[in-house]
Amino acid sequence: MGLKALLVLGDGTVFEGKGFGAEGETIGEVVFNTSMTGYQEILTDPSYKGQIVTMTYTQIGNYGVNEEDAESAGGIKAEGFIVKEASDFPSNWRSSGSLPGYMKRHGVVGIQDIDTRALTRHLRNHGAQMGIISTKEPDPRRLLDKVRSHPGISAFDLVKDVTTRQVYTWAEGCWKWSCTAEAIESPSSGLKKVVVYDFGIKLNILKNLVDAGFAVTVVPAQTPCEAVLEMEPDAVLLSNGPGDPQTVGYAIENTRRLIGRKPIFGICLGHQILGLAMGGQTYKLKFGHHGGNHPVKDLATNRVEITSQNHNYCVDVKSLKGKARLTHTNLYDGTEEGMVHADLPIFSVQHHPEAGPGPNDSIHLFRRFGEMIEKGVW
Repeated sequence: MGLKALLVLGDGTVFEGKGFGAEGETIGEVVFNTSMTGYQEILTDPSYKGQIVTMTYTQIGNYGVNEEDAESAGGIKAEGFIVKEASDFPSNWRSSGSLPGYMKRHGVVGIQDIDTRALTRHLRNHGAQMGIISTKEPDPRRLLDKVRSHPGISAFDLVKDVTTRQVYTWAEGCWKWSCTAEAIESPSSGLKKVVVYDFGIKLNILKNLVDAGFAVTVVPAQTPCEAVLEMEPDAVLLSNGPGDPQTVGYAIENTRRLIGRKPIFGICLGHQILGLAMGGQTYKLKFGHHGGNHPVKDLATNRVEITSQNHNYCVDVKSLKGKARLTHTNLYDGTEEGMVHADLPIFSVQHHPEAGPGPNDSIHLFRRFGEMIEKGVW
């Protein structure tokens, strides 16, 4: 049944449940994710560094885990996991282990057997907030003291914790569905060259770039603009990543110096960094967008795409004062989901066109990136 575990939120709310995964204690910003599947991809998404993820779907772990579905090297990046019920007996032909076992191997603490619907409603009403999960401290008052003494994730540059330490190339495409499925390596000749800034990149972004005809080189988040230009890429991609975009001043400055010198595509945190580099402002959402079912409208085509999302911040496109125009909006709350530079081949989106998990409605943006490079315009 698992050890008794407590979840204590920063506002003093307490949930009692059972621990699963590793034993111990973990602290982070508590958010909720509305995806029904894709828990392994969510846990290994570097954008969740600093956060404890609550799954709104009730049964999690029923198809197990496997090495192919991880979205980053080195295992789980989320600080903790909250579910209604964690399955310890997965059933799927691709499974190589259970979710609780996977979390235990990576030292990640989870809590189950709590009312995740009540927790989700609380976060919607009161906003995402710091919280702590513990299987070793029975006194919620002591746990609350720890939460309230934490400065919050906006006090840290989380990108430094998840970025690559060295430059590397990537040539593997997306996993193909078949009884002997494996990733396909792209030919290296005649491809458009893209340098990817790794702010916490998901592997599915790299795979989709390869499938769209790119030769991919990935660089650490702090790589100087000049070093990127010396590689003579056809374009630059700014990746997703964790935390408050204003904490990564070096990324904002390097992006500012790249504007007008190379075509740029920004995704999620990369979108926010691009907005700040162009002189705009960002703002924090009450409880963020996390899930695989968010409708986004493309204002140029009026097409509605169901998208994968994972962000707590948005770009105020109006603050750019005409340097960029809005291209996409979120139909849940009207927030900004994309922009394009008024004069230069630069565009970005707040949602995740690579999905992983989620629908592939926006995957065409990788092809559009290639077309933008060839034509020099959006």
